[in-house]
Amino acid sequence: MQSAADFIADTYALGAGPWTVTPVTRGALGQIWKLAGDNSSWAVKELLFGCDEGQVAREAALRDAAERMGICSPRLLPNRGGAHVSQLTPELGGSHVKLYDWIDGAEADAADPEILSWCGRTLALLHRAGEGTTETPDAWYEECPQEADWEKLHQETSRAGLPWSDELGRFAATRAAELARHVTPSDPRSLVTSHLDMRPQNVLVGPAGPVLLDWDNAGPVSAERELARAVYVWAGGNDFHADSARRLVRAYRDAGGPGVIKGLDSFSMLFATDLNYVRVQAECALDPAATAAQRAFASEQVVATLRGLPDPAAVSRLTETVVRPS
Repeated sequence: MQSAADFIADTYALGAGPWTVTPVTRGALGQIWKLAGDNSSWAVKELLFGCDEGQVAREAALRDAAERMGICSPRLLPNRGGAHVSQLTPELGGSHVKLYDWIDGAEADAADPEILSWCGRTLALLHRAGEGTTETPDAWYEECPQEADWEKLHQETSRAGLPWSDELGRFAATRAAELARHVTPSDPRSLVTSHLDMRPQNVLVGPAGPVLLDWDNAGPVSAERELARAVYVWAGGNDFHADSARRLVRAYRDAGGPGVIKGLDSFSMLFATDLNYVRVQAECALDPAATAAQRAFASEQVVATLRGLPDPAAVSRLTETVVRPS
C-alpha cells in the first residue's frame, strides 16, 4: 500500500524519493510532520478537525502579500492541481494536509530586544497592508461563552468524571464573568486583515533572521486588539516586563501601525480567544468521536489554559505601561 509520505510527494511532484515522514509537534488544530527525501525537507501540516478551503485561500493570499512586504515566511506550496490543500486517501486516514517549506531555526526569544522590535514592525506592516477590509471577524475573536454555557459545560465534565471539572467550575463561578465583560464586537472602522496568532511559538529565528509561521488563522481583526494581544503575549503575560511591552509598541508606532491601545477593552481579543479555547478543548475532551490522544491533549490544554488565563489587574497595569510610558 502506498505510504502517506509517497502520496504527499506524488501529489506535490516532489520527486521519486525514497521519502520518510516523522512527527514534529502537535498544535490545537493540527499535527506537524517532517517529510524528507531527495536531499530536501518539507513541513506537512495535517489538519485534525476538517478543512475550511476559504480560510486556506485567505492564508495563502495574506502570506504572499506579506512576502512582497519583506516579511519572511515559509511558502505554502500548491499541489499538482494548483490547490493549497490536499486530502489523503481513505486508506491513509483521509486527513487534509498542507505542504510548506521546512524552516530550520530556534523559537524566538521574547526577551531579545531585536526580536521585540521585529515583532512590532512586522505587525505594523501587516496592519498597514490590511487596512480597509470589509470582512467581519470570526465570532472566535468577538464573542465568548456566557454563564449558562459554563454551567452546562461544568455539569457535563463533572458527569464524565474529568479530573479538572471542579477547577473549571470554580473558574466559571468567579473569573469567567469578569473576563467576559470586556469581550465586545469590534468597531468596523478599526478592522484590518492580519495574521491573528503572532506569538513566540510561531516565529523561528534562523541564519537569515526571524520567520513568521502558522498563518492558518489569517483574516479580519481589530488592529488595536491584535496589537494588545501581541503586547501581552510577547511581554510575558501576567508577569510582564514593562521594557519589553514599551519596545514592541514603540516599534509598531514607528512603523506606522494604526492600532492604539486605550484601555482594558483593547484586550477583548485576548480574553475572547482564551475563553473560547478553554471551551472547545473541554468539549473535545468530552467528545466520544475524538480519539483517545485527542481527548488527552484537550484535557491537558484545559488545565494549562485555566492556570494561565489573563489577570485583569495585571492587564490593567500593562495598559498603563504602554498608554503612559515612563
